[in-house]
Amino acid sequence: MDRTQGHGEQHEQPTGGSVPAAPAAPTAAPAAGPARVVSLTTGDFALTVNPVDGSEIEPLRPGTEPGRPARRDAAARTARAAAARPPVLPGPAVPARPLLGREEERERLVRLLGRGRSVRLTGPSGSGRSALLDGVAAQCAGLAPDGVVRLSGHGHQQPGELLHALYATVYEAERQRPARAELLARVREIGAVVLLDDLEMGGTALDELLRATPECAYLLAATPDTRAPSDDSHIEEVFLGGLGKADCLELLEAGVGRPLTDEETAWAGDLRFASEGLPLRFVQAAALLRRRDELNHSDEGDEEEEPGVFEGRPRDAVHVPLPTLAEGAAPAELLASRVSESARAALRIACALGGELPHHAHLPALVGDTHADTAVAELLACGLVTPVGTRYRLAAGVARQLEEVGYGDTASEEARTAARHYAWWTGHASVVPERVAAEADAVLAALAGADVVAAVLLARTAAPAFAASLHWEAWERVLRSGAEAARKAGEVAEQAYFHHELGVLALCEERLDRARAELETSIGLRGALADKRGTVAGRRTLALVVDRETAGAAASPPLRLEAPAAPAAPPEAVTVPTPAASAPKATPAHPAAPSPRATPPAPVARAGSEAPTARMAPVPPVPPVVPVSAEAVSRMTPVVPVTARSEPPTTLSEVFEDAFPLNPKPAPPAAPRPAAAPSPAPGRRRLVLLAGAGALTVVALGTVVSLALSSSDTSPPAQGPAVSSTPTVTSPTTITGNSGNDPAPEPPVSAPASQPAEPGQSVAPTPGRTPARTPSRRPSPTPPGSPQPSSVSPAPTTAGPSPTPTETVVPSPTATTQPGTATATSPATGT
Repeated sequence: MDRTQGHGEQHEQPTGGSVPAAPAAPTAAPAAGPARVVSLTTGDFALTVNPVDGSEIEPLRPGTEPGRPARRDAAARTARAAAARPPVLPGPAVPARPLLGREEERERLVRLLGRGRSVRLTGPSGSGRSALLDGVAAQCAGLAPDGVVRLSGHGHQQPGELLHALYATVYEAERQRPARAELLARVREIGAVVLLDDLEMGGTALDELLRATPECAYLLAATPDTRAPSDDSHIEEVFLGGLGKADCLELLEAGVGRPLTDEETAWAGDLRFASEGLPLRFVQAAALLRRRDELNHSDEGDEEEEPGVFEGRPRDAVHVPLPTLAEGAAPAELLASRVSESARAALRIACALGGELPHHAHLPALVGDTHADTAVAELLACGLVTPVGTRYRLAAGVARQLEEVGYGDTASEEARTAARHYAWWTGHASVVPERVAAEADAVLAALAGADVVAAVLLARTAAPAFAASLHWEAWERVLRSGAEAARKAGEVAEQAYFHHELGVLALCEERLDRARAELETSIGLRGALADKRGTVAGRRTLALVVDRETAGAAASPPLRLEAPAAPAAPPEAVTVPTPAASAPKATPAHPAAPSPRATPPAPVARAGSEAPTARMAPVPPVPPVVPVSAEAVSRMTPVVPVTARSEPPTTLSEVFEDAFPLNPKPAPPAAPRPAAAPSPAPGRRRLVLLAGAGALTVVALGTVVSLALSSSDTSPPAQGPAVSSTPTVTSPTTITGNSGNDPAPEPPVSAPASQPAEPGQSVAPTPGRTPARTPSRRPSPTPPGSPQPSSVSPAPTTAGPSPTPTETVVPSPTATTQPGTATATSPATGT
């Protein structure tokens, strides 16, 4: 069996310090039957994962339902927790790292967890959160009935997978994945201290996790940029800062293995100020000092020996100085230059995979060196990698520092090599699904950076392993990536397989709409390929989706909204019109001179009504209307009163009545709706119709007369006033006299007798004589109370009543007569 199957060498040693050793992964036994066909139970379904033909799902047969799962005892929980730790690393043992300066925080966390409170431990990357969690776990072993559960929140944005991981840790349920209802019922009974490292979710997602497990006390380790919990979560907050100067020096001495010199002590003080006392920086600084001591001591030990001819070492020894402060704050480049070539190759692979470092058993095949498996222990001792769950990742800030110096230039090639290697490894029959699930992050990173051909092959081989290991979040991600890669590569058969698996996954998770869409897509693609067997499998699965939809519709019938009973008052807004047409205009206290363009309105006779009065009586205020329903009551002042008509108007008189009502009356205030206006009498309709016809006749006659007069004048006067063709309201004529505001009259000019001018026609001036004075535009000072003389405008010769006059004033033409006669002018002309 090759090294990739979990066998360790004779020189492997357990790691020390805060990372406890875990036994090597069990060796996968050769499969006796078909290639890794696994049967699972998920909810009410029996799922058969077949890497060749695709997954098959069917309802559980009667009598095969799983019973209530049993809880694990203390020994089983300890063994499972040890298996969840990072694996044993071959090579020299990593020196133990003491937990310094955290006694106060550890006691506070243990005290809060003992009270059943959940705590959020917030600290920057490299502040020692994982080491502090190890110290708290050792003191909280007997606080809860289900012990201490260690989980990793790296890459989890939703609480679903974390709840399943908690369920699998506490209960013995092999090859079973409960439905959501059963899952929530089981985790609600768990009473444990849950240590959740590398938390990446907050807000409502974290609240859902806490509500689902009310009997658990959580210790959540997160960075400051992680989303904060909601205010209703009632989580205690503990901030983890840097170490003090004495603790930093002690940690540095423990890493170097000797006392520090004065120069190194001063350098450590400056480094603490630059790094804010982060323990990770002093672990890396200790590695720098160890490499410096190795280089200096190697030169001193070779002083007595004569260097050979072919050696590259010079005769004079070179003393390696202390690193600069910038190198101590960002030591990744300097540390990478002082490690082995296999370790540098492993760093290039980690940069290509987004910081994920493959399992040490894969490095010999990826690097091409049989001893490359010791590179992980070398990088861990330098502080370039850190444990995350069951694997290792590049430490915070290391990937960025290495990419700046060229370690990411070969990222595409390294990712393609890793994808091809993982495609072979995940498809091997001797590799158990649990080992593939432990390598999920590295596999997904290789899948994201590979070309489409390698991505399709890797997704095709890794998807069944993730499904069989119950790591369904990774299963969905690899299926979606594979479907996209197959579409780009034109692999229709593989694309149909991925859509079929996505439909099965959605059906297992009770997402029926998504399952229907994915299965219909798969059936269509397989129908185009004439794949009869795959089409039948897809239709069988789609029938299960239809059955679930039918059962769900029968269990919860659609809501039917019946029309409510007719209330006494309709629940709609009531518009209360305020009578504004009959409201009098504001009258000033003292009468003033009339406006230049305003004239007193002429009395209008209205048939069937009383004589008009000079002033209108004020209308009493309308009392407030009590709303008749719960809706808002709107008040508005319409231009015309609201009339309620049960039927639409059918005659012209009804149309005129709706537009111009004769007697608008406000609605009674106490009624819920405005009272409908009574139907007008037939005689009033006839009068309104006649009035409208008369108005139209007057307009037509005026237009004809004005056109006739304008066509008869061949040379219109240059100074004559304009003649309006529309019927106008003429103002009373005045006799020219001497008034205080009028100019002195001019003496009359004798003229030969001539025929009197017709109305609306100007008299041409006689040559050699002075024409009559042009009417002035100044307003007339005639008081409002003066008598109303007759107008010179011709009256219409219609039999019907006269139209209602408007307030628009147009100056009428002035007729010039013989001396001694009165001149008819308009009050607006002032002459």
